[in-house]
Amino acid sequence: MLIKAKELKGYSLKSLDGDIGSASEFLFDDRYWAVRYLVANTASWLSGSKVLISPYSLNGVNNSEEQVSVQLTRKEIEDSPSITTDEPVSLQFEDTYNSYYGYPEYWGGSYMWGGYPYIVRDRTRWGLSASKKMGWNRHLRSTQEVTGYHLHALDGEIGHVDDFIIDDETWAIRYLVVETKNWWPGKKVLISPKWIQSVSWDAREVVVGLTRETIKAAPEYTDESVLTRDYETGLYGYYDREGYWVDELSTV
Repeated sequence: MLIKAKELKGYSLKSLDGDIGSASEFLFDDRYWAVRYLVANTASWLSGSKVLISPYSLNGVNNSEEQVSVQLTRKEIEDSPSITTDEPVSLQFEDTYNSYYGYPEYWGGSYMWGGYPYIVRDRTRWGLSASKKMGWNRHLRSTQEVTGYHLHALDGEIGHVDDFIIDDETWAIRYLVVETKNWWPGKKVLISPKWIQSVSWDAREVVVGLTRETIKAAPEYTDESVLTRDYETGLYGYYDREGYWVDELSTV
C-alpha cells in the first residue's frame, strides 16, 4: 500500500503490550531512498530521547484506525539504544542498534535491504542475508528536513518537495510529491527518486532529469488521488520509464 508521509505522521504506535507513542518523522538513506527508521514521539512515556523503530519490526499500517503495529515490547524499546533529538544518526549508532535487536545490516549488500531487495522478517533467514558484495556507506536524511527542498528540472526550477509517498510493504519512498504552484497555478505532480540526477543537501536542491514542459504536462496528483497500479502504470508510461515493480520482480 502507498501512503503519504504526512498522513502517517501522527499515527499511533502499538507495541506487543501497549501504546508507545506516535509516528513523528521518517529517516531514509540517500542511496535507495528507503525508510530505515520510523522516529517515534514517546513524550508521554519516555522523555529526552529519540526512539527509532526499524521497518524490520513494523508489521502493517492500519489506516482505518490510524495506527502502526510494532512487533516489540515496551521493555525492548525502553532498553534499546536511543539518541538525543538534536544528534544525527551515526554509523556507530546503527551498528550498536542492529546488534541490540539482531537485525540484518541493510547496508551489507547490493540490494535495498542488504542481501535482499525486500524486507525479510523471518529471523531464521537473517543470518543468510549477508551478501558477498561490498556494502555501502549510508547517510540518513529526514523526511521532515527534506520537505521544502527546491526541485529543479534540466532547464530550471519547477517547485518544491511537499511530501513523500511511502510503500508500507518495502518501506521504499516511491515518489516525491512536488508542489509547482510557484511556477504554474495549483498543480502537484509525482516524481520517482529513480529520476533524480543529483541532490545538493547543503543547498537544499533536488535535480531531476526531466524538462519543465515534460513535468508540466504530467498527470496531476491531488490529495484525493488513489495510487492504484493502473495509475502508476499510466504515470510511468507517460514518462516512458519502466515501473519500479518490474525492476524488483527481476531481482527476486
